Amino acid sequence: MFQIHCPYCNEKRDEIEFAHAGEAHYVRPTAKEQAEMSDAEWSRYMFIRDNVRGDTAERWWHQHGCNLFFNAVRNTVTDKLVMTYKMGEPRPTAAKIEKARES
Repeated sequence: MFQIHCPYCNEKRDEIEFAHAGEAHYVRPTAKEQAEMSDAEWSRYMFIRDNVRGDTAERWWHQHGCNLFFNAVRNTVTDKLVMTYKMGEPRPTAAKIEKARES
């Protein structure tokens, strides 16, 4: 078992308190855009994700804690969380991710 830092509670908690909630920074099309999408485009939006090898931004939910969603950078090769940050904050730059990895 590993621990995850919740940026809202500002403490590390066991992973069983959290749930993975998909790719971060994924913007849902507006209702107008959805109405204009073909079935293939809608299917691509719903099911196709980047599936990055290496550092990727993900959304997590602290379901058995503060009940808030936050973002995290996780390395998909090592399965280690590099850093966490609050919803609404921009995706961290490569330099900020590297600095967090060194901490």
